[in-house]
Amino acid sequence: MPMQTTSKVLLMSVIAMTSIASSVFAGGPGKPGASVVKPDADNAGLKLPAGFGALKVADGLGRTRHIAVAGNGSIYIKLDRAKNNNGILFLQDNNGDGRVDKQTAFGNYGGTGIYLKGDYLYATSNTAIYRYKVDAQQQVTDPEHPETVVSGLIDRRQHESKSIVLDDAGNIYVNVGAYSNSCQTQDRTAGSMGMQPCPVLDSAAGIWQFRADKLNQVYGDGVRYATGLRNVVGLDWNKSQQQLFVMQHGRDQLHDLFPALYSEKQSADLPAECMFAVKQGSDCGWPYIYYDQYQQKKMLAPEYGGDGKKTGGENAEDPVVAFPAHMAPNGLLFYTGTQFPEKYRNGAFIAFHGSWNRYPEEQAGYYVVFVPFKNGKPSGKWEVFADGFAGKGPIKNPGDAAHRPCGLAQGPDGSLYVTDDAKGTVYRIVYNAK
Repeated sequence: MPMQTTSKVLLMSVIAMTSIASSVFAGGPGKPGASVVKPDADNAGLKLPAGFGALKVADGLGRTRHIAVAGNGSIYIKLDRAKNNNGILFLQDNNGDGRVDKQTAFGNYGGTGIYLKGDYLYATSNTAIYRYKVDAQQQVTDPEHPETVVSGLIDRRQHESKSIVLDDAGNIYVNVGAYSNSCQTQDRTAGSMGMQPCPVLDSAAGIWQFRADKLNQVYGDGVRYATGLRNVVGLDWNKSQQQLFVMQHGRDQLHDLFPALYSEKQSADLPAECMFAVKQGSDCGWPYIYYDQYQQKKMLAPEYGGDGKKTGGENAEDPVVAFPAHMAPNGLLFYTGTQFPEKYRNGAFIAFHGSWNRYPEEQAGYYVVFVPFKNGKPSGKWEVFADGFAGKGPIKNPGDAAHRPCGLAQGPDGSLYVTDDAKGTVYRIVYNAK
């Protein structure tokens, strides 16, 4: 072959390889953290920071709660209610366009929690934690026969969902929500005072720790790791700090229950939804106190003699971050990927499911926010990262919201996945995709 022809062939090969790299790494050659996929033309209806795009991975799946993404990009999703007698979805993208083209299902129970770590997929009902063995591709090998890790978790039809996360030392953490709003003698009854001490704390309103490698544990085998948490749906293990972080749903109905002490406006705006960094033995103060994000103080709850002015909980944990009231933080994820810009590294994403009780104000939330972190602590103010899930407002009732964010997961390429349990949509957010 003539020298000139050989050079031309080599040049064409280089161009072809460069083209392949550009298509595989959407940010261009040399950016191995970037995504393969192309965003939807309208970014799936989301409002995102400059440089970000989004697509709908799947739609109409059911009440999709938490999500786990395997190393090959396959997706596991927990359904709040079993659909066609299946409560776990396994979604695959076989043609590489970022959208699901194969769906299978298993697990005949509803629930919220799902987590993939090591050789197992862990999933929860509202009363138990199960695990499934996975192969080298992190695909479940025997979906019909899960092993029971823990059984007998409390479900009293209020704050009953069970979210889970694992640490790096073989422990699994599960929330057990309070079967009460504020531990009144008569729950959600105007003027009813709080029980002292609150008996709910003995078996609920906290985080319990179990061994992930021990089967057939019962509720009593667990360690009450943290207490004083009314309801936690979003939680994550911060790997850089080796510490558990949780998002608490704050209490409701300050005005309805104590109209002489709180106006409707105050009840709509208080108390804060709080992020806590917890360790074994942490007490976050529920039901005796709540956090006022305006005064930046822990306040004595009216059920225990508070009046909106008295502080309390001197020995209770201070929140790491305080957010507006009643927005229902259902997902928490510390971002460890490299696809997003440096400012997002080790920071926290929170999915807010949206409020139901901010009357006479419009309902709020229905978005994903970001909190920058440095050395395990917030290093700046929180900001709205992804908005537009709810659609056109005003949102007077939660049923007016088109979509409601719930679960968060990080893909192997650094994409951010968000579930919606109103329409069963799964979103994927990417950076610099073309």
